[in-house]
Amino acid sequence: MARWQPNASQRLVAAALDLFAERGYENTTVIDIARRADLTKSTFFRYFPDKREVLFGGDTMTGLLAKGIAAAPATATPLEAVAHVLDAVGREAFTPDRREFTARRRAVIATHPELQEREALKGLALTAALAGALQRRGVPELTARVAAELGALAMKIAFERWSDTANGDDFADLARRTLRDLQEATASC
Repeated sequence: MARWQPNASQRLVAAALDLFAERGYENTTVIDIARRADLTKSTFFRYFPDKREVLFGGDTMTGLLAKGIAAAPATATPLEAVAHVLDAVGREAFTPDRREFTARRRAVIATHPELQEREALKGLALTAALAGALQRRGVPELTARVAAELGALAMKIAFERWSDTANGDDFADLARRTLRDLQEATASC
């Protein structure tokens, strides 16, 4: 096996996505994924604790959100800090070259309840990361939670729209528009 080849974790993710789409999540094993990536089972477990986690990227997004909130201008309101994060997510995570992969990933997740549950848990963790990062900036807890919930909802809606391969919009633009739309909708409640 070609264990020395670079990008082992990316190869494992691509192999898992292909196999989940071809065979289904239940009919794919860690060994199948490792073999498809031309790696060993132990290499798989160096990167991921189980086959479910291979599609969820660990704490990468959580770290990106916390870093983005911290990097927002000191004068930014909580929602301006969230908008700053949405820009960073568009630049660093949801780039045009990832759109097709993301659409395929969403399709696989939509077919399996265990993956849907994991996606929902990831969403909760991202919302908590946003709220925590806002609180570290000195934002009161309730305000931080509301801003984080709106930001997470904007990110989720924008992500769904952006991952549609027929959509050519930039993620950051979609996310900012969605955040504005949500602000307007909540103002009229």
